[in-house]
Amino acid sequence: MMTFIWTALAVVILSMVGMLYRILRGPSVPDRLVALDAIGVMFISATALLSILFETELFLEVILLLAVLSFIGTVSFSKFIEKGKIIEYDRNR
Repeated sequence: MMTFIWTALAVVILSMVGMLYRILRGPSVPDRLVALDAIGVMFISATALLSILFETELFLEVILLLAVLSFIGTVSFSKFIEKGKIIEYDRNR
């Protein structure tokens, strides 16, 4: 079982390198955004695999925090790409 977990961790890390290439090369901003979101998911997966390897539950809070931050970042970048602003407010109020 440990060999399988180490292999899965290596595959996740190699996938992160591939997504890093996609962030740097493009070809468009939405492609880069999807790659950034995929890196967030892979980072969460790598943290979960390390938690299994070290036989500890201490990383579970870190996984939840990473998931929330990844979600907020993806939504913010998507909104910025779509409208050019992240926070909208009405000056007439």
